[in-house]
Amino acid sequence: MTNEFIEIKKKTHKKGDDGYKIVSVRMKDETIEKLEIIAEQSNRSRNEVINMLLEKAVEIVKISD
Repeated sequence: MTNEFIEIKKKTHKKGDDGYKIVSVRMKDETIEKLEIIAEQSNRSRNEVINMLLEKAVEIVKISD
C-alpha cells in the first residue's frame, strides 16, 4: 500500500444546481405517444424533445385578455 494522495477537486456548483430543475407534469397518453415517436425518429430522449419543444413554445406564446 502506498502513501500517495489522490487529488479530488471540489465541484464548482452544488449538486442539482446545473441550471435545470425537475418538474412533474400530467400528460395525456396520446401526447406522450407522440413525444416518444418524435424522440425515436430524432434519436433523442423524450426529455430532450420536451425541452426543445417547450423552449420554442415559450418564445411564441401570446397572452390575450
